[in-house]
Amino acid sequence: MIAAASITIVVISAGIGSANHILATIAARPANPQVVPGPSSGGPTDSGLRCNAVEGSTETYIYLHPPSPSQSREEPPQKISKLAIAAETEEDRYDTVTQVKCYECDVQNVDRTSGSLPAVIDGVLKANTFARQAEVQAWEQEFTPCEHTLCLEQETARKIQSQDLGHCSMCDLKENLWLCLQCGNLGCGRAQFGGVGGNSHGLKHTEETSHAVAVKLGSITPEGTADVYCYHCNEERIDTELAAHLARWGININEREKTEKSLTELQIEQNLRWEFSMTTEDGKELKPVFGGGFTGLKNLGNSCYLASVLQCLFSLPAFNDRYFHLQDPSPQSQHPAEDLDIQLRKLADGLISGRYSRPDTDVIASEYSPEIPHQKGLAPAMLKHLVGRGHEEFSTMRQQDAFEFLLHLLKLITRSPHPAPLHDPVQTFQFIMEQRLQCTSCKKVRYRTDEQDNISIPVPVRRIPRENAEAANLAAPKDKFEPVTFKECLDIFTGSEIVELTCPSCGSKDGFTKRTLFKTFPTTLAVNIRRFELVNWVPTKLDIAVVVGDEPFSLDSYISHGQQDSEELLPEDVTSTTQALFTPNETALGHLEGMGFPRVRCEKALHATGNADADSAINWLFAHMEDPDIDTPLDLGPSGNGSGPFAVVSQESINTLKAMGISSPQARKALKETGGDVNRALDWVFSHPDDQGDFDDVGTSNADAVQTEVTKQEACSAELPASFRLSSIVCHKGASIHAGHYVAFVRKHIPKEHIESWVLFNDEKVVKAADVDEMKKFAYVYFFERAKA
Repeated sequence: MIAAASITIVVISAGIGSANHILATIAARPANPQVVPGPSSGGPTDSGLRCNAVEGSTETYIYLHPPSPSQSREEPPQKISKLAIAAETEEDRYDTVTQVKCYECDVQNVDRTSGSLPAVIDGVLKANTFARQAEVQAWEQEFTPCEHTLCLEQETARKIQSQDLGHCSMCDLKENLWLCLQCGNLGCGRAQFGGVGGNSHGLKHTEETSHAVAVKLGSITPEGTADVYCYHCNEERIDTELAAHLARWGININEREKTEKSLTELQIEQNLRWEFSMTTEDGKELKPVFGGGFTGLKNLGNSCYLASVLQCLFSLPAFNDRYFHLQDPSPQSQHPAEDLDIQLRKLADGLISGRYSRPDTDVIASEYSPEIPHQKGLAPAMLKHLVGRGHEEFSTMRQQDAFEFLLHLLKLITRSPHPAPLHDPVQTFQFIMEQRLQCTSCKKVRYRTDEQDNISIPVPVRRIPRENAEAANLAAPKDKFEPVTFKECLDIFTGSEIVELTCPSCGSKDGFTKRTLFKTFPTTLAVNIRRFELVNWVPTKLDIAVVVGDEPFSLDSYISHGQQDSEELLPEDVTSTTQALFTPNETALGHLEGMGFPRVRCEKALHATGNADADSAINWLFAHMEDPDIDTPLDLGPSGNGSGPFAVVSQESINTLKAMGISSPQARKALKETGGDVNRALDWVFSHPDDQGDFDDVGTSNADAVQTEVTKQEACSAELPASFRLSSIVCHKGASIHAGHYVAFVRKHIPKEHIESWVLFNDEKVVKAADVDEMKKFAYVYFFERAKA
């Protein structure tokens, strides 16, 4: 018998072509690990990890050797490459041989079944490597408690016998078991990715009893972590009193051992192994593409949203013309790391020149290694830090929304200087939407125009009814939806609707018909597809296929023809048309309604926050959810202060804000957006620190104004025909909009090919894509380029 003592585990690896030295991390007690040099040996230099305990010493050697050509495999090599945030780990490249040595007894090959060695060795072999731990940390969502976990009321305490914890109370399943923390019932979960079985008996128990919170038994660790799920919130949660809640059923958390993968680990495995497969249908690896315009971007940790957006933008001529100047000297700056122009020029040079688009020389492809050499990719760490600086979300390492990042980046680019003869590339995205309001009683009309650089369109939700047998089966797959066409989505976006407003001309309260159409068209049209609904206040993705073809399509039928000779305009009296003059921000309103908020609440929130953006309005909504008048329609009254670009602002109010250190343009803009209320205007300034304000009354030279107008006219046009063709897409995979993985598909000319092909940009991997039609149906952001007449 070998005493439980100081255990040293030394990992030795022989790499392909050279020796690699890997230090393993051990998830085994005792604690207080110390890094020590390993013993000398005839093989490569050793590295070790020592855990001090009582007395004596035992050392476990885990030798990692590459498979030799003479070795035969029991199964064919894996065909699907792992799409990981980190590099391939040692488990993917090496065979493992385990040997135990005891230095105290000078025994070279200790029986690994002796004493407590089997548990120690098993713990070492099952412990996550550093790469895997970093991967889990990068993908992991932030979980919070909810009212159901914080206010959990448990039934009378009892000790659950160990044999009753071995299988589901309704079937014989022995894994994927969930313990109801309220009553102690044990039920199997839903079937999960990777072959983990489940008959949803835990869910059935919840439906029968309304008990909300359950914990996955196999995920409990002595440290107090576990998968805790709230069925009422339909979301994974944290139970701050998990140890006490388990003790009520006779379960000592200190004696538990993690035996199954957590939900996060299963989601990572699904994202990395199966989503965006790098193989064709017949199992062949997709062909890597190299050269100018085919450079990948490394994932910096949940930065796939950034990489996918940048690949789409720098495939556009306007961005190439603005930032790629190979022969020109770089602009001078005392702080290049803080200069957006320099960082985007540097990125353009890396992406477009092709100098960095070559196979990774560290990867050796052979008949014994299925790995195909891809490129290392560029690491845009400096750009990511710069564009995220000061932003509450984009400055973090968390996963972000790719469309929100696109809007943020376009705003930063527009605000940066563009010296002549260079132009702001964002102007190619800009266009004018014209809104038409018509009183249903007197038929008088009003027109209002808004400049935009994107549209966010809703998708009609038509669920396919389940068969009776399927509906009765709790383990049935998730909802399925009828596919829709892109034209149908556009028809809904530009369709007429009734809005509740009081007519300032005839006084009717029957409302207005409202319709928004294109007054001009952009060179590049960015479209966000809103495929989600609010379930228990949690945005949930819907797998609705939107059919988009490769051929050009016409937007001619969506153009606004403006005021007609037969139409009579509504009066422009500000004091009597306050309600009509306040028109919610269409983009923000669409986002809020897409999340499930009622229209009345959305309009109230936008009005209260200066009609600026959806984020501010959402914060206002959550803060005023309990207001008794939250569902009362917005009514400013005939004497209310108007807001928006037509609002009247007093010089006295501007002077009051100027005395507080606020510039005149900012004060003017804030007062216009908040109906002239000084206190609300002050809050608006603090919540919009980057807004430069309203320069309508500030001396801007006529030459600059003319030049700006000319440039905008060049960027957008009302000329017909207006045909657009899909040029790139950003796709998202994952059940939640807060997690998952983004990639980009871009239509390009591949070298030595005569026709355009779709290219997949998956972080640093750039390959010729396959099955793009399926990906186009579920894309998140579409980029259409105007076809030349």
